[in-house]
Amino acid sequence: MNDLSAYAALTYQRCDELAELSQDPTCMDRRYLSKEHQLANHQVAKWMEQAGMRVWQDAAGNQWGELKSASPHAPTLVIGSHLDTVPNGGKYDGILGVLLPLSVLQYLYDTQQSLPFTLQIVGFGDEEGTRFGATLLGSHAIAGTWQEDWADLTDSDGISLSQAMQDFGLDISRVNESIRHDINAFLEVHIEQGPVLEAQDLAVGIVNAIAGARRFKCVVTGMAGHAGTVPMTMRQDALAGAAEMILAIERSAKDFDVVATVGKLSCLSGATNVISGKTEFSIDIRSENDQQRDDAFSDIASQLSDIATRRQLQLTVVQTHSASAVQCDAQLQSTLAKAISDTHIVPYTLTSGAGHDTMAMAKICPVGMLFMRCDKGISHHPAEAIEISDIEKTMQVLLHFFTEYEHSFHQKTVKCHDLNTN
Repeated sequence: MNDLSAYAALTYQRCDELAELSQDPTCMDRRYLSKEHQLANHQVAKWMEQAGMRVWQDAAGNQWGELKSASPHAPTLVIGSHLDTVPNGGKYDGILGVLLPLSVLQYLYDTQQSLPFTLQIVGFGDEEGTRFGATLLGSHAIAGTWQEDWADLTDSDGISLSQAMQDFGLDISRVNESIRHDINAFLEVHIEQGPVLEAQDLAVGIVNAIAGARRFKCVVTGMAGHAGTVPMTMRQDALAGAAEMILAIERSAKDFDVVATVGKLSCLSGATNVISGKTEFSIDIRSENDQQRDDAFSDIASQLSDIATRRQLQLTVVQTHSASAVQCDAQLQSTLAKAISDTHIVPYTLTSGAGHDTMAMAKICPVGMLFMRCDKGISHHPAEAIEISDIEKTMQVLLHFFTEYEHSFHQKTVKCHDLNTN
C-alpha cells in the first residue's frame, strides 16, 4: 500500500478551505456563476497547477486540469464532480469528487510517477440547479445537450443566465465550445448521500445505475367553507383529499418497489377555521428502471383520480421534470470491483437515488461512479461529515483503478489490432 495519509489529510483541509468561499457568511452556499464560484475555480486551478497539470476554464464555467500522456494514441480518462452547493449545504457533496482525485495526482507528481493515459479532472460549475432551476448545466454543456432557452432563465434577483455568464466573463453564444468528443471514459467519485455503505461497514461502493426521476405538481381544488357550519358529509375538503392521495402514493411506491416522495405541500386557504378549498403538493418518483417507475406512476395517477372523483374534487397533475435512468458501464464497474478488491475491501454494488453529472456525461462516453460513505448518510446539510481514513482508502482504490484501467484499455487495443490484422 502507498502511504497516502498526508494526501488524504490535504484533501480534507482543502475541502475546509473551499467551504470558506460562500456567498452566505452564515452557511455553505456557492451557486453557479457567482463570485464565489469564480474564486473556487481560481483556487482549484492553482492546486491543479501544483500537481503539474495544464489548466483552463471552458465556455460554460467548468474548471479543467490535464495531465497529458506522452503517447499520441493514449485514451483520455476524465474524473470529476461539481463545485457548486445547495444553500446551507455541506462541504463534501461534489467538492470531494474534485479534490480527492486531485490529491492522488499530487501524490503521483510528488513521487515522480506518470500515467500511460491522459487524465483530466473537471470541476463542474453547476450540478445542483439552485440558482437558475435547471440542473447539470455544466455537464450538459460538455455533453452537447445545452438548451438554448436556458439563456432566459432568471435567478431570484431577476438576473438572467445570459447576463450572469457575461458578468462571469463568459459569452453564452459560445457555450457550445465546451462540447467534448474526445473522452474515452468518465468516472465520478462522490459521497454516497445515503446510509447503505455505513450500514455495510464499507468505505466505498460501486454504483451500477443512477435512478431516473419524474416530478409533478398536483393541484387539488375543492370548496372552501366555514369550519363550523359545513357538515362532514357535505364537505369538499381539498386538504383531506390531498392527505388521502399522499398515503396512496406511499403505498403504491412500496408495491412497485420504487421511491416516491411528497416533499412540498401547501394549503392555500391557510386559516384555522376554513375548510381547504385548494391544496398543492409535489411528487418526486424515482427508480433505476424507467419502466418500473412509469408503471408505478400510472398506478398512482389512477388512484389519485379515483380519490378526487369520490370526494368530488378537481385534480390537475402537471409534469415538471423528467430524467431517464442511467446505467453505469459494465467494464468500468468490473474495473472498480478489481481495484476495490486489490485494496482489501469487499466490492459492494448499489444504486444512486440522487442525480449526478454522470447522467449528462453518459451521453458522450462510458461512465462509472464510486461512492464513499458519509456519516449517517447525511448530505445537503451542514452536518455532512466524512472520515480522513475513508479518504485514504478511496485514494488507494483510485490508484488501483488507474492500473486496472490501463490494462483494460490495453486489452481492447490488442483485440482491435488482432481483428484488423486478421
